[in-house]
Amino acid sequence: MPFTPGQPLASTWLSRACVIVPALDAERTLPSVIQSLRASLPFLADAILVIDDGSRDRTASVAARLGCEVLSHGKNRGKGAALRAGLSTALARGCEVALTVDADGQHPGEDACRVMLASDDPEALVLGIRDLDRAGAPKKNRFSNGISNMFLSRFAGRALRDTQCGLRRYPVRRTLALGARGEGYDFEGEILLRAAWAGVTIVEEPIQVLYPEDRVTHFHVVRDPFRIVRTVVAALGERGLRG
Repeated sequence: MPFTPGQPLASTWLSRACVIVPALDAERTLPSVIQSLRASLPFLADAILVIDDGSRDRTASVAARLGCEVLSHGKNRGKGAALRAGLSTALARGCEVALTVDADGQHPGEDACRVMLASDDPEALVLGIRDLDRAGAPKKNRFSNGISNMFLSRFAGRALRDTQCGLRRYPVRRTLALGARGEGYDFEGEILLRAAWAGVTIVEEPIQVLYPEDRVTHFHVVRDPFRIVRTVVAALGERGLRG
């Protein structure tokens, strides 16, 4: 659903929305990501929060120069910790929904807009759904995502087509109330599981994905899926204890 400048906002909750960009060593890609977001989501141009997760480069200063609000971790704490910090800050700012966008340039701004506007329900969790085969994603990425999809779908009680995509729209207060504890990439899988168990409406929106040759990812295709499994098992144990 494209947005054109001057178009009235269809939903009042859009005036209480923000964008969260977790970033680690992203000084090279961050300017184009922010520029693309502002072009596609002009009504959120001044509501972009960058979480600098212990970067060793100039990510924080670049984000500040771009006019973004910046929250910096003194050391790398993991993507999950960055997302929770962003969501907590969004709640403190009075935001109802938060769009999360990776800082590596993987997602075009038009798709960020598509995910933001995919549902009129501010309590829905909207997932960007990638076609990794068509996008030419590395084989190891396709394998890792497939395993996570199968594993999480089994315990969520519903099919989940892309459990690792970072382009999502979260209902801020409800997401924090789910109590996900994952510190790294396991947070995104855990939050899906807890949302499904809690009856949160989950909307899947097809998007594009870009895999430039010089793309840098911090996702480890062996370590991080293992952490996802470990976190899911812990959540299952907690749920069992609650009866």
